[in-house]
Amino acid sequence: MADDRRDPSAATPRLGVWDAASIMIGVIIGVGIFELPGNIFKNAPGPAIAIAAWVLGGALAFVGALVFAELGSTYPRSGGEYVYLSRAFGSLVGYLFAWGQLVVIRPGSIAAMAFVFAKHAHKLFGFSDDLPLSGIAVAVVVVLTLINLRDVQLGKNTQNFMTVAKLAGMAGICLAGAFARGRPATATMAADPTEPGDTELWFAGAMIAILWTYSGWNEAAYIAAEVHDPRRNLPLALIFGTLGVTAIYVAVNLAYLAGLGFEGAKTEWAASALCERVWPGYGARAIGTLILISALGAINGMIFTTARILSEFGSDHRVFRPLSLWSKSWRTPLRALLAQGVLTCGMIVSVGYLPSAARGIEGLWAIIALTSPIFWFFFLLTGIALFVLRGRDAHLPRPFRVPLYPFLPLLFCAWCGYMFVGSIIEQKLLSLIGLAITVAGLPLYFVARGKPSVIQPLEPVKTASPT
Repeated sequence: MADDRRDPSAATPRLGVWDAASIMIGVIIGVGIFELPGNIFKNAPGPAIAIAAWVLGGALAFVGALVFAELGSTYPRSGGEYVYLSRAFGSLVGYLFAWGQLVVIRPGSIAAMAFVFAKHAHKLFGFSDDLPLSGIAVAVVVVLTLINLRDVQLGKNTQNFMTVAKLAGMAGICLAGAFARGRPATATMAADPTEPGDTELWFAGAMIAILWTYSGWNEAAYIAAEVHDPRRNLPLALIFGTLGVTAIYVAVNLAYLAGLGFEGAKTEWAASALCERVWPGYGARAIGTLILISALGAINGMIFTTARILSEFGSDHRVFRPLSLWSKSWRTPLRALLAQGVLTCGMIVSVGYLPSAARGIEGLWAIIALTSPIFWFFFLLTGIALFVLRGRDAHLPRPFRVPLYPFLPLLFCAWCGYMFVGSIIEQKLLSLIGLAITVAGLPLYFVARGKPSVIQPLEPVKTASPT
């Protein structure tokens, strides 16, 4: 296309701190905060320990944000882990990361969230059973892809609107908890009693679920090149975005306890039960609407950031060079957005052909589960990359440095290693499938070896010495 260019680094910086944080918050706050708390409370030994688990999850996400804040401010190029892994370990490791993101991980994540949206939209609006969930999911992906194709400004404004809307909804849940406090519980809000032994080994499973709910704290690093003054603003977006989400999650869980009590908070849909107590007949619909907005924000945020990973990937590997083409008139990563849209829609449609037991959301979560070990393995490598790059590029300015180095980065690596091993133990067969999918991209890498792709750091501007 004559209207395209190959240089994604020339993308105009048009995102501020709030824009970057909004994308990150929009991806993090999806549907987990509505679906998971009841199960956490149900299996926790007590309410204080359940709240502590949410605080710990936020603290671990914050440590990860600190690691990415240093890497992102030192190498302010869009692409996140792809850039850091390629610089630290060579183009092959970066290639394998980007390949996994391209073919399974990101399309699977977007498709799964689109199915969540479709499921709740079908229920909320009472669509005919003849309208399949896959049809709604595809429509959502297509519409949001077109919005992000048209203009960065339009994409970011859409994201900012949905982030503000979901934050207002979170505030509404907290207010409902305050108003419902002390009111008598109804029978419909009661949860099944915890069976003896249910609390055994609950912590590991709870943390896996909670950390999944916090996933997305690294999203701002994928758009570094489009952030104004990224060496300053990127760390601010990562740090304050993560702290903000942690405060929201803890406040919402406290609202569940305040309004429903510990036993009432064990219900599967604590948010709906809480709002129904304050607004009978309308509370559940309000939460349903909030879930739709949250899902849309997560989908839009992932579409926005994933295209930046693929664009950087394409600029370094000739086989995938078309992905690096940006539209001059729209100033968006045109080909990357189209490619991820096609792959995501293809994944959504293909799920419809699975056996009935694996159709819909369950099938898509299985797709995500098979990539989980690879996902955490690359996070672990990114933590190790921080140590490698501190030595290799010691001459580069580091506008932000991880405090308490090396202890906090080591904690990040230990956490990722724990999740990596735990994912393999949990899903042995799916882990092997995920590994096979990742390795399957190797032939294309060797085809592309004609052009070396070693990520170069952005050197500091040097002032000429007087002669």
